[in-house]
Amino acid sequence: MSLKKDKQKVFGGEWTEESMRFFLESESYDGTDVDFINLIKAYQHMTAETFAEFVAFFKEEGHNVSAKNLEGESALAVIASHAPGKPYAEALKAAGAE
Repeated sequence: MSLKKDKQKVFGGEWTEESMRFFLESESYDGTDVDFINLIKAYQHMTAETFAEFVAFFKEEGHNVSAKNLEGESALAVIASHAPGKPYAEALKAAGAE
């Protein structure tokens, strides 16, 4: 089975606060906003339902749901451009992402 590049692994099951915190621990090596990196990493590894929970947690922790990459694209724009990204984009919009 071949995995699409934009959705490599999706982990279901129970997510704890500790496991969600893993998706807040990225580092930026080129100046990209770490919040952008973390949102994309979570998108690539979570089901849409879990991602919606993560986005609420992410925002509660004071992170930027409208974070952008070096090209000025928001995580919302990148995720919305993928065919399976619609429910993920909706979760970001519901959290106030632009």
